[in-house]
Amino acid sequence: MEAIVVKKRHTIKKSEGSRVQRALADEIGAAEEQFRSKNIEVVETNSPFTLYLIDKRPLLMEMDGRVFPTVRGAVERPFAERRITVDSGAVPYVMNGADIMRPGVVGVSPDVKKDAPCVIAEERHGKPLAIGIALYDAADLLAMEKGKVVKMLHRVGDDVWNLEL
Repeated sequence: MEAIVVKKRHTIKKSEGSRVQRALADEIGAAEEQFRSKNIEVVETNSPFTLYLIDKRPLLMEMDGRVFPTVRGAVERPFAERRITVDSGAVPYVMNGADIMRPGVVGVSPDVKKDAPCVIAEERHGKPLAIGIALYDAADLLAMEKGKVVKMLHRVGDDVWNLEL
């Protein structure tokens, strides 16, 4: 991924903020309450998704009409929904931006859906490492023995994580 360039940044209207909160609630349910704020800013960048600043921190992103927390959002305001847990052997690959392969997966929350964003967390401490797009529903993913199961979108240490505004 090339370096992220901020094109525009501005505070969104209350109605737009409500739309963002509803879209987030569709993804993570009641946990969206943690991301409520009177001051939400939108940051348009050259990345494939739009970033939303909650209290001046890049905690949410939107891609293809889906709003989901960034890795920073998942770390600072933890939630249990849409989570895939990987073993410690997979962590170095995740940190290098690799897609998630089935042998490294040790746990999947039942609400993981195909083509929807999910949090990739490590097994030992449960800390979020990345955000990806699930390629299968939870039941189908657990039934698999091998193959790619999550397409990597954003991880700790990438340009979105390091973005300073």
